[in-house]
Amino acid sequence: MWFLRPDPHVKPEGPLAFRVRVRTKSGEVVELRLSKSMEISPVEGGYYVRKEIVAPKSLDRAVLEIWFDRRFRPVRKEVAGGELVPIREWG
Repeated sequence: MWFLRPDPHVKPEGPLAFRVRVRTKSGEVVELRLSKSMEISPVEGGYYVRKEIVAPKSLDRAVLEIWFDRRFRPVRKEVAGGELVPIREWG
């Protein structure tokens, strides 16, 4: 039987959303909630979300992009101006 490993950066939050954390250049961590119905858009072959981030304390800016397959599994992730924080580091 084939088991898919959970994505190391994108954490499901029930059936309707995902949580991700982005570390900006100054080290500030910003948590985002991505709603399947409000923010994630259908595209050819799956889904896509783009979020512009402004860290509240440092005012650092970053842009998060995630591409999902048709079953909402992340297939590609990019962060301009920061990096994704692995779930195992969330504490």
